[in-house]
Amino acid sequence: MLLKNKKILIMGIRNKWSIAFGIAKTAYDNGAKLIFTYMGEENKGKIEELISEFKGSKAYVLDGASEDELVKETFTKIKEENGKVDGIVHAIAHANTEDLHNDFIYTSKEGFSHANDVSAYSFVLAARMAKELDMLNENASLVTLTYHGSTKVLEGYNVMGIAKAALESSVRYLAENLGKDGIRVNTVSAGPIKTLSAKGIKDFSSILTVVEEKAPLHRNVTTIQVGNVVTFLLSGMSEAITGQVIYADSGYNIMGI
Repeated sequence: MLLKNKKILIMGIRNKWSIAFGIAKTAYDNGAKLIFTYMGEENKGKIEELISEFKGSKAYVLDGASEDELVKETFTKIKEENGKVDGIVHAIAHANTEDLHNDFIYTSKEGFSHANDVSAYSFVLAARMAKELDMLNENASLVTLTYHGSTKVLEGYNVMGIAKAALESSVRYLAENLGKDGIRVNTVSAGPIKTLSAKGIKDFSSILTVVEEKAPLHRNVTTIQVGNVVTFLLSGMSEAITGQVIYADSGYNIMGI
């Protein structure tokens, strides 16, 4: 098993359809002990039921993944109760609905800042806090999630494309900063998946159809398939890989039309 006796923190689990859940399942099946963060104390019961199949796992509420003090408080508690971790998976992103439904040119300053704070800065913050709190074991791996809209214009993705571009650039700079400590940082660009977040993208179903038609493998990806790639990046099998955007999209990104 690739992650036997490894402790993995997964930030941003929401429901069984989320990519974070697919990652959790593959990591757990490969021997990982799982720790989660989620939003909303009112969701505690739902989250505990959701992760109940991952025996021995724990969940911690984190209502502000881009708020320095809240992340520090939560990470301190996680370390005190679980010790150091071997990997962190960042599965957090958000943009205001109106900024996804209107043309990008109408993005507000608040909406622009919000999308980048929650979707990109939160990963930088998680990496910094983990380092400052000495929370990472030797050879730890950090993985976040991005999407093809970071480099190509996709109708309805709008400000999230900007945020994901910032996230990908952050991965490269973090990889350089943390590489001296033996810590790897990568991101997985997943193909479109029917998640709760995806419902906010206008005409999302048409994107699924295009990928199925145009991708070399002529199929969409699943949360488990993305989870398999993330599990690989968390494991020692990928010890020579850092600062990379790894596509798990049935090859769609290589197509010109």
